[in-house]
Amino acid sequence: MRFISTRGEAPALSFEGALLAAMARDGGLLMPESWPSLTPGEISALAGLDYADAAYRVISPFLKDDPCLPDLEQVLEEAYGTFHHPAVAPLRQIGPNSFLLELFHGPTLAFKDLAMQVVARLMNRALVRRGAHATVIGATSGDTGAAAIEAFRGLEAIDIFILHPKGRVSDVQRRQMTSAAEPNVHNIALEGTFDDCQAIVKGLFADHKLRDSFALTGVNSINFARIVAQIPYYFTAGVSLGAPHRPVAFSVPTGNFGDIFAGYAARMMGLAVSRLVIATNLNDSLPRALASGVYEPHGVIATSSPSMDIQLASNFERLLFELAGRNPVRVRALMDELRNAGAFRLSQSELHDLRALFAAHSVGEHETEMTIRSLAEETGVIADPHTAVGVAASSMETGLGTTPMVVLATAHAAKFPELVERATGRAPEQPERLRLRLSQHERCTTLPNDYAAVADFITGRARAGNARQSHGRRAGVGA
Repeated sequence: MRFISTRGEAPALSFEGALLAAMARDGGLLMPESWPSLTPGEISALAGLDYADAAYRVISPFLKDDPCLPDLEQVLEEAYGTFHHPAVAPLRQIGPNSFLLELFHGPTLAFKDLAMQVVARLMNRALVRRGAHATVIGATSGDTGAAAIEAFRGLEAIDIFILHPKGRVSDVQRRQMTSAAEPNVHNIALEGTFDDCQAIVKGLFADHKLRDSFALTGVNSINFARIVAQIPYYFTAGVSLGAPHRPVAFSVPTGNFGDIFAGYAARMMGLAVSRLVIATNLNDSLPRALASGVYEPHGVIATSSPSMDIQLASNFERLLFELAGRNPVRVRALMDELRNAGAFRLSQSELHDLRALFAAHSVGEHETEMTIRSLAEETGVIADPHTAVGVAASSMETGLGTTPMVVLATAHAAKFPELVERATGRAPEQPERLRLRLSQHERCTTLPNDYAAVADFITGRARAGNARQSHGRRAGVGA
């Protein structure tokens, strides 16, 4: 399978090439040239499989004839062997036709583990095969950074640099990142917002000389391998509730649109998804776009669900590509309009197609806290604020009839103890693996919201580029 840019001006790549590149060289996002599909029989056959086996059947079509395919089975076994629930992603019923999909049983207690543990292993194996090093660059609003660092720490072929907005992630989220002692891990607290972090990361990738010199790659959901590794839990949840013979709806707490785009991908592969609910906090650029047809990000608002404190949803570009009939000229025009005017307007046909599958709801702070309280009182479930946003948004949906609604529970409540205790009157139980991590020494560098400062920090520490320079000096290159 080949992967193409949403902007149409970069060469197509193999899965391994897309995994290591993260972004297309024209600034676009990589997408499969066509969507693979599973037959109803193949979907039915996922029932009762171990999660790793089901994931292999869903993911492997994207790796057909790729050098990564022989590694996939072992990678999945290793990755999901780190989880603390035998089902990996179990369903829990919270109402007559309402379910939580628990995605927080991984090593960092967040849904990002399901993809990151896979991507890190595939990437390291690919680099070792090539005898190469790479520099992973990422921006996080909370959970991505912790999951990435946990997955990449200590890997021999990769250095990882993670930017987070200083003071805008929870204490638990910060300490999960900054307590990693391995020398290949570098934490940067940026004096700005997540959108500022993301803008710098995109700027680094746009500098082709730096990108090539230091073999930059990314593990944010801009990397399509992350999306691929998130598709399986939509299938396993759907099959548990009657797919392919019964449609399922999903409510997805989202900021960067990556997790919900994996649900769209599952639908394109054949899963009967009747509705995808975009659940956001007060950072409501996506709900406003569905209501008006105008995508116009505003300033980021700090909330109790910091992983969704995002206005510029990077993965929305992938959906635009689909809505535009996979026309890269249209995507380039929309992204140029966004860059130059700060907004763009969807066409009537694009907006119609968007509304045909997606709904979107913004949930405020008081409603988030009340949802945590009512869930605890009515079901005994202690939810984190992101999951609460998903539950509240799902309750706003009507007309689903007997279609089950699955809310993605994206993080463990122990990552947000202050809010949970305020809402429920008791602190959430803290898993032992989290207690051990929080007791360790922190290591982090604070940098200004300045592209050059971040670029200098990375270029002074990344082994990939410095190894090339050292080799060049030894060989007399540039003397």
